[in-house]
Amino acid sequence: MDRKKILWVDDEIELLRSHIIFLSEKGYEVDTVTNGEDAITSVKEKIYDIIFLDEMMAGMGGLETLSQIKNINNSIPVVMITKSEEETLMNEAIGGKISDYLTKPVNPSQVLLVCKKILEGKKISGQYAAKDYLQDFTQITQALSSNLDFNEWINIYLKLVNWSIELDQHREIGLEQSLNDQYKEANKEFSKFVDKNYISWLNDKRNDVPNLSPQITEKYVLNHLRDEGPSIFYFVLDCLRLDQWLVMEKHLSDLFKIEKDYYYSILPTATPYSRNSLFAGLYPSDIEKHYPDLWVSGNDDDNSMNKYEKELLQHLLDRKRIKLRNELKYIKIIDPEVGRNFEQNIHSYQNTHLTAVVVNFLDMIAHGRSDSDILKEIAPDESAYRSLTDSWFKHSSLLNIFITLSKMKNIKIVITTDHGSIRALRGAKVLGDREASTNLRFKYGRNLKVEDKHAVYVKNSNDFKLPRRGVTINYIFAKEDYYFVYPTDYHKFLTHYKDTFQHGGISLEEMILPIITLEPK
Repeated sequence: MDRKKILWVDDEIELLRSHIIFLSEKGYEVDTVTNGEDAITSVKEKIYDIIFLDEMMAGMGGLETLSQIKNINNSIPVVMITKSEEETLMNEAIGGKISDYLTKPVNPSQVLLVCKKILEGKKISGQYAAKDYLQDFTQITQALSSNLDFNEWINIYLKLVNWSIELDQHREIGLEQSLNDQYKEANKEFSKFVDKNYISWLNDKRNDVPNLSPQITEKYVLNHLRDEGPSIFYFVLDCLRLDQWLVMEKHLSDLFKIEKDYYYSILPTATPYSRNSLFAGLYPSDIEKHYPDLWVSGNDDDNSMNKYEKELLQHLLDRKRIKLRNELKYIKIIDPEVGRNFEQNIHSYQNTHLTAVVVNFLDMIAHGRSDSDILKEIAPDESAYRSLTDSWFKHSSLLNIFITLSKMKNIKIVITTDHGSIRALRGAKVLGDREASTNLRFKYGRNLKVEDKHAVYVKNSNDFKLPRRGVTINYIFAKEDYYFVYPTDYHKFLTHYKDTFQHGGISLEEMILPIITLEPK
């Protein structure tokens, strides 16, 4: 293995001879020079892995030397060494893009620690990540064979998501396939768990059932409106997975105090059902019963089925006898221009008691990826999908909106989603007539048939609190990562929809969802 190369620049280099011998014994190759001019010459002639640079030298000083080194090769890690502890000097050095900072006198172990951190930090942290994950892998595997409750399933999913993000930083250790296999096994068991318990959740009034879509707005939003409290901004980010939120959250942690909780989406985990339920505080069958004019029969697409979210939310406020200080505001951000307009006018909402905002961009990415070879190339897997989300959020009007809100007083922000999405990898053949719905992760139609191991079969829609579409109509929900394909042109559509992000069925990624409360720091 090649020895890592160090350049040490100090006009009293002879006094550091013991340090240099120590580093050589530890496997490093160390070159020394006594001034800035020679350092610059050395950097031009040879490639170094790290440079130790004295701040106080005769002639060209450390900061000037640092600047010229960075002009030659901006990627070389530089560690500044100085006798001074003045904060202004530290700021100057940090502004000059140093990688670390040591104050004289330094001892050999300090220098070795810096070398390991900069040159071997990723490798060492990867080794520890592998060790820790393999330990967690065993614990999770054992847990999956036990009788988990809904809270324990949330904890299992949190562990898997956190490991997904951690292993994104350590792809060199090659554990992605092990994690993917564990996700697959977890979703298999989770689908059985939901199939067994879902109907009882809908009808059980005890406390040992998860929060479901109809309870969320009242519990996390309306409860803040019952007094003369802050203005509430309620964001629903359509099709937001927990892992996507975690990569977005890091951009907000310096701006807000962040609290997180979790809930389970109703079935089907599709916008017309879950988001209407979220805003109405009712199950779909109850929306249809009490507000038939607001439950529009159609093809279950966003345009036909989610026209009346503001009205459903207003009805919820009225039923709960909550009188707002001023009119409810509702904004649906469906394209960048709407987002920019809201960003520019955000201050005008500061005193609005409740502002509800739906952001559709993540759902558009999920659907757009299905039909775009370019998006599939950019985001071929979940790791890249998270990276794409991160890139969008960093440059989005949504982040600018949050930044502006962080500077306001007497406001509170609640963020959640209606459902997540799963990367659909396995096709399941379904039989039905021409009138059956076209959704890939759930369907309704006459006498639908599919293998039980691939789907949950709903014969009586009342049991699932879903609209009753007819005596012979039944629903099916895909389990795990399956997607539904009809026998006609089976192989064509099997190939076309494979490896697309879909929602509507039963999986950890679609059902277990974050609820975030932000308060400006």
